[in-house]
Amino acid sequence: MKRHELERLAKAYRAGKVPLASFCAQVLQATEESTEKTPVEDSTPEKPASAILVDTTLDISRAQRCGFPEVVYGEGKSVETIVRIFEKQREHGDSSLATRIDADKGAALKAAIPEGIYHELGRTFRLPNEVPSWGKVGLVTAGTSDLPVAEEARETLRWMGIEPVFIQDVGVAGPHRFAEQAGKLRDADVVIVVAGMEGALPSVVGGYLACPVIAVPTSVGYGASFQGVAALLGMLNSCASNVTVVNIDAGFKGAYLAGLISRRVQQAVQ
Repeated sequence: MKRHELERLAKAYRAGKVPLASFCAQVLQATEESTEKTPVEDSTPEKPASAILVDTTLDISRAQRCGFPEVVYGEGKSVETIVRIFEKQREHGDSSLATRIDADKGAALKAAIPEGIYHELGRTFRLPNEVPSWGKVGLVTAGTSDLPVAEEARETLRWMGIEPVFIQDVGVAGPHRFAEQAGKLRDADVVIVVAGMEGALPSVVGGYLACPVIAVPTSVGYGASFQGVAALLGMLNSCASNVTVVNIDAGFKGAYLAGLISRRVQQAVQ
């Protein structure tokens, strides 16, 4: 565990956001991982990187390798499978998030894990996050029809410990709407822009801000939008040099990338 990570954890414990047991477990785990061992001193096998459950193999070392734990893609998985994954992640001190959870599955998960947070519009289910808030990420939507994808992104950011600056319904049909609020994002680490139709909004946002802009095309639009393909191609052809693009309706992916960028920014300034 690096110094800034230890300091953040200690501040969270002091503020009452991290229970004593979780604080001790994370410090002990970090201590064990940093201790050099020789075969003579300790011949026990290494801690496994995966946990084999009934019908899935969970990557329990992803947080150490990639910064955040494995996220559950909920479509096609049973409630029982998701519950088992969450329980195993909790054993290892990892936070839990599942995406693409429909209303029936969300209700069943809520009954099995009452402390869980289900977001019906964003179709996510997560455990309350004990990580203190950090970083500044903007989240902008073109229209209210883009909200399901935007809410998936917002819940993902919350799982990562980030409460985004949320600006909605500022599409290019009324370009002055974003211009009036652009000042809120001048010092953002990164901004996510969710838009359908022709996908023009990320280029507009990119022209106002000096930070990476992650464009998320949505499948919103009439026939020639081709379920988001038109928005995807429009974003890929953006003239704004700071715009990059993820897949159609991929709110989770856009948010995950934004979280990684923001964390690197915050680590650099500390």
